[in-house]
Amino acid sequence: MNQSSMSLHSLNTDKDGEKDKDGGSDEVLALARGLTVLRRIAAAHAPVSNRELAEQTRIPKPTVSRITATLVNAGFLFRMPDSERFVLTASVLELSNGFLRNFDIRVRARPFLLKLAEATSLSVHLAVRDRLDMVVIDTIRPRSAVLVSRLDIGARMDLCCTAVGHAYLAVLDEPERQTLLDGLQAILGSEWGRISARLTQSLLEAQTNGFTIAIGEWHKDLNAIAAGFIGPSGQHYAVNCGGHALQCPREWLISHAAPALLDCVAKITEEIGGTPGRRIE
Repeated sequence: MNQSSMSLHSLNTDKDGEKDKDGGSDEVLALARGLTVLRRIAAAHAPVSNRELAEQTRIPKPTVSRITATLVNAGFLFRMPDSERFVLTASVLELSNGFLRNFDIRVRARPFLLKLAEATSLSVHLAVRDRLDMVVIDTIRPRSAVLVSRLDIGARMDLCCTAVGHAYLAVLDEPERQTLLDGLQAILGSEWGRISARLTQSLLEAQTNGFTIAIGEWHKDLNAIAAGFIGPSGQHYAVNCGGHALQCPREWLISHAAPALLDCVAKITEEIGGTPGRRIE
């Protein structure tokens, strides 16, 4: 998990025994902690122990042990045989499928995402924000591509260091964007100066051209271009199009991928009744 996500988990986790600030019950605090544990296990690349969960979430180990035991009994976690390590069970798919069933935009946007992937030979992702990450809700891998992204549905991308994150920020109203930027500044500390300068440049690029470009910012060998848009009920989305740096240098992204991306977003918003990102006139 990236730094911003880890820090956000820490900020959302109260010290053991404290009531939540709104005066809610212990049950509400326990639920929040249980969700934090589930998110941490979902983000892990291997089974996770109670000790590791306690270190990563800053929840006391006895509390973590009670949470994992409850989640095992509820059917959301499986304890690996002869170990103290846990993985998610298929029960969590009921929750994710319920979310995706309500995302009709995926079905309506997919033909245009497919066209974009084939036109550019790049991997294409449709993403929404979750806390300080962008989460992939649909992904297209072109048949003609030699190198493709391994990002699947549910994968996370850093909000402040990716083209898709910058494109998302660019379509927010100023108050909402500033709230997010203030949160990023508080979490990133001394790194904020460097990141802020790049963000400012990228947001201006998005407002001027309708898209953002990231050259080796998230991973040194990956380049990407992205554009955001607003759904009919005010939801915010971003479409990301990227691949290996050798396949899509900056000049190629601007001359070839950008027109196809903007056309894709225009057709999606026309189809769903949404609005493309605003540009400076």
